Amino acid sequence: MYSKKILEAINKEDVKIGGRLHIVKGGTEYEGILMPRPESGDHEILIIKQDDGYNIGLRYSGEKISKLPSMERKTAPNKPKHATASGLPRVTLLYTGGTIGSKVDYLTGGVKVLTTPEELIGEVPELGDIAEVHVVDLMHTFSEDITHFEWGAIAEAIENAFSSGSRGVVVAMGTDTMHYTSAAISFMLQDPPGPVVITGAQRSSDRGSSDAFTNLACAVALAAEGKPIGVGTCMHAGSSDETCVFIKGTRSRKMHTSRRDAFRPINSLPAATINVLTKEITYSALPPQDTHHISAKTGFESKTALVKVHPNADPKILDYYTDDGYKGIIIEGTGLGHVPVFTQHEEYSWAEAIRKAVKKGVLVGMTSQCINGRVNKNVYSTARTLASLGVIYCEDMMPEVAYIKLGWLLGNYGVEDARRLLNKNMVGEISNRITYTED
Repeated sequence: MYSKKILEAINKEDVKIGGRLHIVKGGTEYEGILMPRPESGDHEILIIKQDDGYNIGLRYSGEKISKLPSMERKTAPNKPKHATASGLPRVTLLYTGGTIGSKVDYLTGGVKVLTTPEELIGEVPELGDIAEVHVVDLMHTFSEDITHFEWGAIAEAIENAFSSGSRGVVVAMGTDTMHYTSAAISFMLQDPPGPVVITGAQRSSDRGSSDAFTNLACAVALAAEGKPIGVGTCMHAGSSDETCVFIKGTRSRKMHTSRRDAFRPINSLPAATINVLTKEITYSALPPQDTHHISAKTGFESKTALVKVHPNADPKILDYYTDDGYKGIIIEGTGLGHVPVFTQHEEYSWAEAIRKAVKKGVLVGMTSQCINGRVNKNVYSTARTLASLGVIYCEDMMPEVAYIKLGWLLGNYGVEDARRLLNKNMVGEISNRITYTED
């Protein structure tokens, strides 16, 4: 909110937020639209959007403010809908929210969900030459607010889309927990007959550097080809607008807070690369063209935890989950899969807390905090001790993926089946040989 002094001045002249004003400051005349005052910053600064579209801030020191009449708005012609060529493949776009459908909020300086899916699609006319896009407005939720209930809804919507004749499905969502969602859908969706492409944006659609439209166009192009490559994420391959990459849903991880190429394949290579300009797609490998009978298995055990170990970590955190009735715990251990065991201070050893959890029937899985590589229970005595206590070593699964897999297994299978399947490959989450990217 503006300061009391500014509010009195603009109220006196009946200038409203969004109205036009004139002010002389330092001998220079300024005209423009009065913008909302951001929540943070100096409240003595008057924010004006000039006619050239740029916002300026002027420190107000009692200068005369004059109200100007609103400029005559030119009625923009209705944006024509894409003329979709006949015979193009049908692609379903499931919209869930996130930065890809957001615009700047001038009150906070951040972004908020404003754009409808139709508005987003309208900004990418080239889609009309790629596919017949059918939009499903599923939800308007930032990804950090998505739970296993929303994962289930997304999986069921994808099943419906394929059953209705779509060749591929695109899911537009926020990026913060996209790698959790891509893993969850990978397990929940059984035998998708075509690609399920999860995409988003690191920068809102009204920013000049937005990656929203490029990512969306590449995702639709990949979905339209209909190759049975499963579930994965499609985002920028680099900081430029040259290529996007499709990464398997159980191998994709967000590795940067804001870069457009934030998503990287872990322990693997991208499954496909899409040329932004030509939409030419290069696949690294394609599964056999088998007949697929899609179904959604959306159960999830919410009493599953992901725990990160660190120096001085109190093992009572495991007691909390055990005593609260949790069914599964994934530990994000150090190195090859370790937690404090042979400490010089007994209260810091995790051994007894793990023994107690396993005895009460809790499935305990071990992963590594290291981004690349796999855990190994045979190298050090610490890991051998943990394995003897019943800890299941999860090979080269990322911690987030192991957490999703364990919750899904416990939500759809019995405990013994979950124990047997946790460190067995099901949808590409575990590999016999690790492949690294160049960077």
